Amino acid sequence: MGTPDFAVPSLDALVEAGLAPVAVVTVPDKPAGRGRKVRRSAVGEAADHHGIPLLQPQSLKDEAFRQRLIELEPDIHAVVAFRILPREVYETAKLGAFNLHGSLLPAYRGAAPINRAIMDGVTETGVTTFFLRPSVDTGDVILWRRTPVGPDETAGDVHDRLMEIGAEAVVETVRRIASGKAEGQPQDDALASPAPKIFREDAEIDWNRPAGRVHDFVRALSPYPGAWTTWDPGTGSETLKVLRTRVWSPEASGDAEASGAPGEVLDASGALVIACETGAVEVLEAQRQGKRRMDAADFLNGADLTPGARFGAAEA
Repeated sequence: MGTPDFAVPSLDALVEAGLAPVAVVTVPDKPAGRGRKVRRSAVGEAADHHGIPLLQPQSLKDEAFRQRLIELEPDIHAVVAFRILPREVYETAKLGAFNLHGSLLPAYRGAAPINRAIMDGVTETGVTTFFLRPSVDTGDVILWRRTPVGPDETAGDVHDRLMEIGAEAVVETVRRIASGKAEGQPQDDALASPAPKIFREDAEIDWNRPAGRVHDFVRALSPYPGAWTTWDPGTGSETLKVLRTRVWSPEASGDAEASGAPGEVLDASGALVIACETGAVEVLEAQRQGKRRMDAADFLNGADLTPGARFGAAEA
């Protein structure tokens, strides 16, 4: 059971391991893109490629859907990046149902574990498989798989690595459950942290934070949904997505130590350096409204920016 690209390697890995599902459950086809062409989910397309029957219920509470699952007599439900399953659905699996989560539970329970972990500047993350229970992301852990997180890695970088690590974890979890060797370990709720869904207002850059925290915030939201700030290109306030940064080092650049108000441009001559509460960040990639993402040099070529200009000074 799954929907986006993140779940596709897990399905592929199960098939390659000789553990192909009797059916795949995903969301209904829906319009997408500028042309609003009806499209199948990434997992749905993968199921078609492998010739696996596809179930696309409008509602997971639909009794006809539950009865269809019962008819299939599944041993295991493997859930990867899907919706919250009702208990009466996941209990149709004879040996158990499990979920793959993009964090080392109980840390970062919720819809945005990769983003929230990077926002916090973690140096290690991973995936967890756990048995489903009514309370979301709280079931007994079957296994963890860990990976380091580099100081400049984005959520996209970590996402792509975790979906491959996760595929291996899904195959191992299915094998453990099938062999009766999946001994769940209870999570310590005292160590739990939340990872709530990210909305547009959550993605605005707060320049009144240290440079390291601003950098972590930007990379946590890159490439999607994109951290944003406001600025005035001379035609009124506009939003700018900041997609890649680094903590600015005046020593490395050969410049003297500089300071400014949070959000103030310190340098716009080939490099875009913006002051934070303490320190500064250099913007490496950005995206103007209605434009493609571009490196800082290209952005500066089309922007009339000089030291002293401010970001985040007005609403857009």
